[in-house]
Amino acid sequence: MKMSVMNVGRRLIPTAAVTAVTALGLGTLSACSIDSAAAGNTDKFDVVASFYPLQFLAQQIGGNRVNVTSLTKPGQEPHDLEISARQTAQLQESDAVLYLKNLQPAVDDAVAQSEIGTKIDAASLTSLEKHGNEVGGHAAEHDGHENHELAGLDPHIWLDPVRYAQVAEGVGKAFEKADPDNAAVYKKNTAALVGKLDALNTRFKDGLANSRTKVFVTTHAAFGYLAERYGLTEEAINGLDPESEPSADRVKDLEKMAKADGVTTVFYETLVSDKTATTIASDSGLRTDVLDPVEGITSKSKGDDYFQVMGSNLKALQTALGAR
Repeated sequence: MKMSVMNVGRRLIPTAAVTAVTALGLGTLSACSIDSAAAGNTDKFDVVASFYPLQFLAQQIGGNRVNVTSLTKPGQEPHDLEISARQTAQLQESDAVLYLKNLQPAVDDAVAQSEIGTKIDAASLTSLEKHGNEVGGHAAEHDGHENHELAGLDPHIWLDPVRYAQVAEGVGKAFEKADPDNAAVYKKNTAALVGKLDALNTRFKDGLANSRTKVFVTTHAAFGYLAERYGLTEEAINGLDPESEPSADRVKDLEKMAKADGVTTVFYETLVSDKTATTIASDSGLRTDVLDPVEGITSKSKGDDYFQVMGSNLKALQTALGAR
């Protein structure tokens, strides 16, 4: 059997009906893209994942019973992914595909046109919300002008351990249905993963409960779910699209907010330029640091996997927010 996961893009598109979860199977997780690793026709359950967060789930749940390949190469900005003819062909050879619908039109099109029996849309396994430049807490108080970012749903569900655990449970059930011979293994591995995510949620909840400020500034609005989960306010420079440029009014709003709320740090991420964050931080006398959206693991990542990088994110937030 075979499965593939499509890469999740950064640009948000209004969410349409999500793909129904059908029988699913996952293959051993690999950091390689489909172009650099066998996508199907192995003696394991072959799964193609769109990008790292889904790849990681497949690896953790499938263990040595699956063969997992990713459409996104390490270090590649997942929102910019385009599907090659070879990847499209290899997709057809897989037992299952795991992707996040409405994030990357090219991926959605490839999945829709494929004849794979098991198509798993991660967005259908949890709830998505509309997020703009400002999310959580008293965000609305700072912004008096209309926010056009609210046209789509925020895809960054994996940055909320609770929602990520919900997706994991759905993927596990899909694996069990698609590959019943290994159902017991998938069930056991899913339970173990959900337990780890529950523990991570507790670490964030306890670690951010008491802090000097609840407001943090990021390059783009990737951390809205995390902010809402732990009672914080995310102020994003570029909104949901990390490649966009902030308006002069937005920059002024951020500088005013930073002073009012005791913000100390402007966060940027490893896969996009830190130019805008550095400029705003310099003009406002603030520090810069990395808050990683965990869309891929590279040599620049502060950790070797999802849990390690999220642990680094927690430490960075505690420092920036003055957690006690």
